[in-house]
Amino acid sequence: MTFCAGALANAATLNLAPLSQQAQQVQATVQTAPIQAENASPAQQVPAPQAAVEQQGDDDISPEYASLSDAVAAQQDAAAALKEDRELRCLATGVYYEARSEPLSGQLAVADVILNRSTSGRFPGSVCSVVTQKGQFSFVRGGKLPTPPANAQWRRALAVAQVARKNLWESPAEGALYFHARYVGASAARTVATVGNHIFYR
Repeated sequence: MTFCAGALANAATLNLAPLSQQAQQVQATVQTAPIQAENASPAQQVPAPQAAVEQQGDDDISPEYASLSDAVAAQQDAAAALKEDRELRCLATGVYYEARSEPLSGQLAVADVILNRSTSGRFPGSVCSVVTQKGQFSFVRGGKLPTPPANAQWRRALAVAQVARKNLWESPAEGALYFHARYVGASAARTVATVGNHIFYR
C-alpha cells in the first residue's frame, strides 16, 4: 500500500477535534452571522421576525394568570360578549344569584357545576337548559331568568362565568354536579369540596 507524500502532509493538518467541538464551532458561527434578506445589498441587514416567532402556536394556549383575581380582572370584554352569547348570560346569572356573596373560588365552583351538568349527559345539554331546569335553582320562576342589576357584583359574576367557560383557572370543585349551603347538612353523595358557604359533591 502506497501513500502520496502530499496526502500525508494534508492529513497532518486536519482538525481532529471531537465532533461535539466542531459542531459547537459551526453553531457559534451560524448564530453570529447576520441575517441577510434575499436580493438585498450586503450592507442591509434584516432582523429576524421575533414577534412572529413568539406568537407562533399561541392560539391554542390559554394565558396563565398568577391568581384567580387576575383571571377575573382580565375579562374586560365580558359585557360586550353578552349581546351575542345567551349561554354566557345564563351562566353568569346562575353565578350571580347562587354565589354573588361568595369568594371568587366559590363563584367559580358554582359556574363549574353548571358547566359540568351541561356536559354530563344526566342533565340538559345546554347551560341555559341546566339553569332553567324545573326545581333546580330557586331564583328561576316559571322557567324564566330574572334580570340581574348592572352593578359590580353582576360584572364580577359575568367575568367569573367567562373564566369558567374558557377554563382559565382550575376548578376548586372538580367534577362536582351538585352543591348546597353548608347549613342544609351533609349529603349521602360523595363530597368533592367545601368552598365558602357551599358544599360541592357528585
